Amino acid sequence: MRGSLGGPRVLLRRLRETMAEQISAQERLDKIVVLIAANMVAEVCSVYVLRVDGTLELYATEGLNREAVHLTVLNAGEGLVGLVAKEAEPLNLPNAQNHPAFSYKPETGEEIYNSFLGVPILRAGNTLGVLVVQNRARRTYSEEEVEALQTTAMVAAEMIASGELTAIATPGHEPAARRPLQMNGLALAEGIGLGRVVLHEPRIHVTNVIADDVKAELARLDGAVETLRSSIDVMLEDEGMARAGEHRDVLEAYRMFAQDRGWMKKLQEAVQTGITAEAAVERVQSDTRARMLRQTDPYIRERLHDLDDLANRLMRELTGADPEARTSNLPDNAILVARNMSPAALLDYDRTRLRGIVLEEGAPTSHVAIVARALGVPTVGQIANATALSDQGDAIIVDGETGEVQLRPPADLERAYVEKVKLRARRQAQYAALRDREAVTKDGVKIDLLMNAGLLVDLPHLAEAGADGIGLFRTELQFMIAAALPRTSEQYTLYRSVMDAAKDKPVTFRTLDIGGDKVLPYLRSVEEENPALGWRAIRLSLDRPGLLRAQIRALLRAAAGRELRIMFPMVAVVSEFDNARALVERELTYLRRHGHRLPNQVMVGAMLEVPSLLFALDDILERADFLSVGSNDLVQFLFAADRGNAQVANRFDPLSPPGLRVLKMIADTCKRHGKPFTLCGELAAKPLEAMALIALGFRSLSLSPAMIGPVKAMVLAANVGEAEKAIQPLLKGGASGREKLRAFAVEAGIPV
Repeated sequence: MRGSLGGPRVLLRRLRETMAEQISAQERLDKIVVLIAANMVAEVCSVYVLRVDGTLELYATEGLNREAVHLTVLNAGEGLVGLVAKEAEPLNLPNAQNHPAFSYKPETGEEIYNSFLGVPILRAGNTLGVLVVQNRARRTYSEEEVEALQTTAMVAAEMIASGELTAIATPGHEPAARRPLQMNGLALAEGIGLGRVVLHEPRIHVTNVIADDVKAELARLDGAVETLRSSIDVMLEDEGMARAGEHRDVLEAYRMFAQDRGWMKKLQEAVQTGITAEAAVERVQSDTRARMLRQTDPYIRERLHDLDDLANRLMRELTGADPEARTSNLPDNAILVARNMSPAALLDYDRTRLRGIVLEEGAPTSHVAIVARALGVPTVGQIANATALSDQGDAIIVDGETGEVQLRPPADLERAYVEKVKLRARRQAQYAALRDREAVTKDGVKIDLLMNAGLLVDLPHLAEAGADGIGLFRTELQFMIAAALPRTSEQYTLYRSVMDAAKDKPVTFRTLDIGGDKVLPYLRSVEEENPALGWRAIRLSLDRPGLLRAQIRALLRAAAGRELRIMFPMVAVVSEFDNARALVERELTYLRRHGHRLPNQVMVGAMLEVPSLLFALDDILERADFLSVGSNDLVQFLFAADRGNAQVANRFDPLSPPGLRVLKMIADTCKRHGKPFTLCGELAAKPLEAMALIALGFRSLSLSPAMIGPVKAMVLAANVGEAEKAIQPLLKGGASGREKLRAFAVEAGIPV
């Protein structure tokens, strides 16, 4: 058998011919095991397929008892085959029956065979089955033979993944590769989306596995790796990237892996078995993925993402695939599936075709989640391994209410979700019926319900949702979707269009809040240990006064003859606000001098997001015309819990006494100074939290358009006096008051 590998390339060609034949799935599998056994001079070749119930079923064999096919079933982890599937690594034994994991199945007749070589059938690191060869003679299979069998397993993987074997499976015991999956994650944006998978970083499926010229494939591989290394070096040497912090760290990791000799050697060895360069990349990455997915160390798991990205880059080099094509050829019912993505990347997609988003990472107050809510796109995060389990075009359902994702759902489940969508539409119709009603509580307290926006496409929601105005217009979104710094004239056009659309309703513009995870590709950034606490928002704007002055001038000109509200983000000390307000006065003077028409009134406010400002409330309220509480950052800084880190983002409850006391103090102090105040963070978008805010004294809330209806329904059913009494005891003690507030709402008939 050692000399039998004259070999693998001939086998691969014959397998390709077999895959193209118009025969049944069972006939194809039977021919495949015969071809492999003959090529490797093995007395046995068997294919075991992982089923939806987690067991392994013998689907085809050459050498064992044929009657055992579809009858022999191994439980998860049972026997040597189960061990290979569990560990996702080859198992090479000269005397299989002496191994402690050996499991005797009398119907197979395999007790006469001693040598055992089993390799996992992998795709994107996921185990689809096990391919086994056996011989009577006691011997250890050579490395070349192991390589050959692993390469052959790629062909079996494509056959299983295609769904072809479903036709010969027992109902309820279908192959797991195409099984329906229910995955539970974290609801990030309300709504339900039914559609088809669009991978944000699509895997390149290898259609040509077998190499016609191994030397040519090795040359292609060497050339692509060299180009990849050079492109990474160029990006690292770029002056802007030299200061790009976390992005530079990622590229440094790419360079380290790209230069790794062990990685390159594995790729070359895979090509030498007779497969194409791109098939080699897929095989090596799938093997690596399978091992790393079984690691619990978060650092190792993070490096897996780096390797995935690097492998995708190399695949694109080899195939010439266009990475930008993903945003231009969307189906009408696209569900984006990604590990994570920036707000700017999300905004590259045609929102009219987006029906949902699924993320492996993500937290409720991460910026991509905020933008998804602003776009009204149902989003679920924390779906482990979503990108590897999904294939382009798979049917998928995203439930942004429960946090569930249904991948390849059965027809009855899909029908149930269609009914759920209809029910949700009826509920939305009920909210729409409230659109023209004022948000006034049962005891006559008027609550202003404003909306958050950031793009022109958001503005129709103002009338649709019945919002009282725009409490937060995120001006940075225009900068994030632009290829170059927007000119003052472009900013002027946007701001004027926003105020025209709002008509007589108020609009509060937040000046540029960039930095942190909102990096503009055309502006030089700096490397920071902790970007969330670094050079961002008003800090960056005051250090780049030209940028801020241009924006203020555009706002002042756009608001000619109208009221203008400007607020500055991330104010930490009063002097920052003073300096920013002085720039507003300077621009007003400039416009007066040059004969421009001015706004009728200019109101300048501050966002309260940094806890230090809590201890200067009286000082800031003597200077500011209004205050806006940015609860997302305020809560994250108050509890020292990174809002983008799912491990801690939900660890601390803003409805616990510390959070409630802070919010009560803000409301009381603003009232004492007679200054308007609102809250524009995600707390305002949840009926229960909004009820708590009203009980604490807030009378103005700014939230995503989709949530105005549910919050208004809560307001109309609430009695402020009773809510104030219910929340008072919760300001004391240590536990969260969430459940007590919910119980109060249920008893009072308030929908939360």
